[in-house]
Amino acid sequence: MKKITVLLLLIALASCKSKQAVVAEQSATADKGAKAVMEGHYKNRKDFRTLHISAGANYKDSKQSHSMSADIRIKKDEIILISVRFLGITMAKAMITPEKVSYYEKINNTYFEGNYAVLSRWLGTELDYNKVQNIFLGETIDNLEKGTYQSVIENGLYKLMAKQKNQITKQFYFEGANYLLKEQAIEQAGQEARRLTIKYPAHKEYNKGILPSEIKIEAEQKDRVYISVDYNNVTFDEDLSFPYSIPEGFEQILID
Repeated sequence: MKKITVLLLLIALASCKSKQAVVAEQSATADKGAKAVMEGHYKNRKDFRTLHISAGANYKDSKQSHSMSADIRIKKDEIILISVRFLGITMAKAMITPEKVSYYEKINNTYFEGNYAVLSRWLGTELDYNKVQNIFLGETIDNLEKGTYQSVIENGLYKLMAKQKNQITKQFYFEGANYLLKEQAIEQAGQEARRLTIKYPAHKEYNKGILPSEIKIEAEQKDRVYISVDYNNVTFDEDLSFPYSIPEGFEQILID
């Protein structure tokens, strides 16, 4: 659990607090079918080549808590590079591509390199590059158009709930003005119960689309991990570099 929470933190560092205006939201009032909610949500897809995010984050579990900053660089559909800094010093980096996930951290001089299978088992849902990218963009982890969902109104939000499969329940909540994602939750029952909840309290609009302004993540499997993130600055379509190499002498770790 401790090893994988490092990677979860690196993947989760992506939301923003900028000078852009907060997008107005509305309560869901009229009953609408799942198809209408999906179509409304997917109208908010972002049009960009690269995305550069400077963020601040807080991390907490049962044994420790940390505040840090992060530099997130995304080349759409190709690569995500995350650098985590403490007191201005880079302490960890992660590189995420459609083929693999890799990260290293300097506290213990260790690194991980592998595919998405381990993270998929831990989160209780199939994970790939697009799903990780969607978390950063405030979009649903799953492609809703490929599933079957029931639509209801709950606490002023449109709720889409998938039929339970293999003891896994998925729920997605949207506000009523632009069908912006407010929360997504994946829960697996059974002996190895686990739950992942991602909340988006607010959003901001840019010329390339609407992004979250804050992300709150809670992951639970034996222990609970809390991550709260704010974006400090967001820019689009810069010519970004993606420097990444595992330092010599670092020890490879395996995540069970």
